[in-house]
Amino acid sequence: MAKEPRAWQRMLSGRRLDLLDPSPLDVELDDIAHGLARVARWNGQTQGPSIFSVAQHSLLVEAIAAHLDPAMPPPPRLAVLLHDAPEYVIGDIISPFKAVIGNAYKAVEGRLLAAIHLHFGLPAEPPAALKRFIKRADRQAAFLEAIHLAGFSREEAIRIFGRPEPMPRTVLDLIEPWPIETAQRRFRDRVEDLRLAAAG
Repeated sequence: MAKEPRAWQRMLSGRRLDLLDPSPLDVELDDIAHGLARVARWNGQTQGPSIFSVAQHSLLVEAIAAHLDPAMPPPPRLAVLLHDAPEYVIGDIISPFKAVIGNAYKAVEGRLLAAIHLHFGLPAEPPAALKRFIKRADRQAAFLEAIHLAGFSREEAIRIFGRPEPMPRTVLDLIEPWPIETAQRRFRDRVEDLRLAAAG
């Protein structure tokens, strides 16, 4: 009899996260921060002595979102910050490869994100308007990363990610890659800050 393939991952917290049926009870912030700080954006094809991690990218996207909508309340800002959180389990698969894989990847990613949202007291499925806003901020971040870190020309980045919007220095300062420990700590602290603000 064929052995059923393993579809769960053991986390450093001791949790066992099932990719086919992830439970919010098996989601831990420390696991997310640890994983995202060690996952490289752009498959590691970025300039600098440190990787540009998904944890730092997430903080960049949240900073862009705060610039675009300064009045955004803490719960949707937390959803922005967690938009790539499933990658602590499944890694950062580049967009061209996602197009090759198709819907199977999206289904796994969607289930993980729903479990993560529920763990942090957010709706499993964000409203459509928030999804569009996150995509807008995410594309702005991708443009900045592309031209500052990944070797794209400005013209090429505009063709792929759209024309950029002006960003303040506080946002642009987040482009310089951080050491893993810094990215892990700053991501974790920001999630905690927004979670406390949302609860209050």
